[in-house]
Amino acid sequence: MTQSEKKRRRKPRGSGIKTGMAPGTMVFIGERKQEKARIDVIEYDDTKLNELRDVSADRCMEFAKSSGVTWINVNGIHDIALVEILGKGFNLHPLTLEDIVSTAQRLKIEEFPSYVFIVLKMMSFNQAANSVEIEQVSLIVGENYVISFQEQEGDVFNTVRDRMRTAKGRIRAMKSDYLAYSLMDAIVDQYFVAVERIGDRIEDIDDRILAEPKPKDINEIHGLKRDILSLRKAVWPLREEIGRLEKSESSIIGPETKVFWRDLYDHTIQIIDMVETYRDILGGLQDTYLSSISNRMNEVMKVLTIIATIFIPLTFIVGVYGMNFEHMPELKWPFGYYLVWTVMLVIGIGLLAYFKRKKWI
Repeated sequence: MTQSEKKRRRKPRGSGIKTGMAPGTMVFIGERKQEKARIDVIEYDDTKLNELRDVSADRCMEFAKSSGVTWINVNGIHDIALVEILGKGFNLHPLTLEDIVSTAQRLKIEEFPSYVFIVLKMMSFNQAANSVEIEQVSLIVGENYVISFQEQEGDVFNTVRDRMRTAKGRIRAMKSDYLAYSLMDAIVDQYFVAVERIGDRIEDIDDRILAEPKPKDINEIHGLKRDILSLRKAVWPLREEIGRLEKSESSIIGPETKVFWRDLYDHTIQIIDMVETYRDILGGLQDTYLSSISNRMNEVMKVLTIIATIFIPLTFIVGVYGMNFEHMPELKWPFGYYLVWTVMLVIGIGLLAYFKRKKWI
């Protein structure tokens, strides 16, 4: 097992630290992926856009009073103090803050009087490692703001940022709930990319197994099964989340965005179908690999058996005339040597013809 595979399978660090602590205690659970947390802010409405980088946590509360919509993006949830300042400033529940800093949190949606809390998994396909990478994203959707918490810098939201900057589509004219939809839609779109890349790898392995199976193929199949399992754990609860948002009665989720949530729900169903299909195919691939190995072994054994069967009578003849008896009539006959060779050739050719007739070779 490679180091990258061990890293993917490792339990989140600190998963047992919270035992016995009071509910709402903030303890970072996960792997620290960058040294310094950073906050980026995009403030916009239908006429203007203001984009700021490396904003202080104290200043973020000012944007909540803006007449437009503000997107506050936090890169690095390991900074407990920063998350706590934002929590106090936006009046977030202690249990919400506890879930934000725990990367082992299950996907969920919770509605509070002043905000909606959403937890989901962001996925990307790492070409170099040839594997799926998973990162937790938490969204706080308020009346005129969205706060996104990420484990590290780098995400799948560049298309959303581009639409904001160029004022394409309806994002600049809509409220915060549409921004939350746009972010979730970008995440779900990356699920399609990850699933398609896994599908390509499955097709390659299938072709290799049928042509020439190798021991490394079974390790790759197990790696793909883990990736599919991670996708399945992320997508199945997401369907439930989006369904709840579609039927939400919260004043933050407006009726004009209901149709978009339904469309996103359909996308998750499509991904689930693809994941379940590839999961079944991977289960069959393992059986195909074992069958291919067994068939190759049977072919080898068949060839060895045919060779052994041909040489058994030849060995018997050579053994008889290799005995050191003095009175053996054929030994004194001038044509005895040639006759033995002729008999052995006839036996060998006859057996080959018989095997061919039986379609054993």
